[in-house]
Amino acid sequence: MSIADTTLPDLSAALSPRMRGVGTSQIGLVADRGRDDPEVVKLWIGEGDLPTPPFIVEAAHQAMLAGHTRYATSLGLPRLREALSAYHARHWGVAMPPERFAVTAGGMNAIMQAAQALLEPGDEIIIPSPAWPNLGEAVRITGGVPVTVPYRVQADGRFALPLADIAAAITPRTRAVVVNSPSNPTGWIMPLSEMKALRDLARERGLWIISDEVYAHFTYGNAIAPSFLQICTEDDRLIVTNTFSKNWAMTGWRAGWLICPRGLSPTFAKLGQYNTTSIPTFIQHAAITALKEGDGFIRQMVGRCAESREILVSGLSRLPGVTVSVPEGAFYLMARVAGPGTPRPQETSLDLAFRLLGEAKVGVAPGTAFGPEGEGFIRLCFAISPGLAREAVERLSRVLGR
Repeated sequence: MSIADTTLPDLSAALSPRMRGVGTSQIGLVADRGRDDPEVVKLWIGEGDLPTPPFIVEAAHQAMLAGHTRYATSLGLPRLREALSAYHARHWGVAMPPERFAVTAGGMNAIMQAAQALLEPGDEIIIPSPAWPNLGEAVRITGGVPVTVPYRVQADGRFALPLADIAAAITPRTRAVVVNSPSNPTGWIMPLSEMKALRDLARERGLWIISDEVYAHFTYGNAIAPSFLQICTEDDRLIVTNTFSKNWAMTGWRAGWLICPRGLSPTFAKLGQYNTTSIPTFIQHAAITALKEGDGFIRQMVGRCAESREILVSGLSRLPGVTVSVPEGAFYLMARVAGPGTPRPQETSLDLAFRLLGEAKVGVAPGTAFGPEGEGFIRLCFAISPGLAREAVERLSRVLGR
């Protein structure tokens, strides 16, 4: 019998039970169907359409030529952690000593290390929802239990997160609360007063806060989103995660960082060692350049996003049956679709995303990719050129405006 004729056994049942429970990304399901089609306007993934700035690319190139291609300390180059400390002082006015930073393989690895550090099997982590799906899956992979708290949708379509809803979800097994502000996918920004209230609740209950602050610069009306670092002490149970991906168009570089409480750097040195050993040394040199010279590029990115945000909000809001939640921050737009463009009563958000891909040649993320609370919504990434935003509105209008 040839190998081709052999029926291979299904070994999925032999995997860890928690791995069998890890979900498949619905964003990936839609993207896989259209990623190779050059005619598709791709708004499904959280990635801008600008390339990494040449000065960052050149810094990596020069670092490679200089021989920076060997292992580095698992916490990250001391010069990079010093640059991260200066970056936080410059933008948030906080004094974060370099020893509180750990360099990670992107924001995802920062989240994963936080979960690895905190969770025992069965521990619960509260996550506002709709949420970036990787948050819940990182909890599951590490043996924890994600507990979702739905955002409240206000009369004007904006999202809100009452502290009372978080408090009501706390049980004896609750270990941490995750806050992603500005939020993917809702664009919600947690006000500083509510951050202080959550800090006080966490102190009272002995809970950790994992603050995912990757979109802090992407705000529309405020200079920068507030950080828990501004209101917490070095001894608070706080882990802040971040990435180079969004601010400096470095998604493929896989560089990020986390900030831990005083005295926990040895723990994250071990986690870094056993997760990745270290991220490439020449990339760390490029990251230093991004931090020191990249503020102007960030302003360019945010201004561009603001213009494309306005085009999508105003264009889609005019369509019958489409309700747009105007995002305060990040670079995503959530639109509830229920009207002439969705004539099929049983059509799910995933069905609609597939249909828009086929009929409009626009790739969007289904709302249910971010949890069941996202049913009825689609999410669009507006980290794109204004011209592409106009093209997306025109195409979507032909289908949803029927």
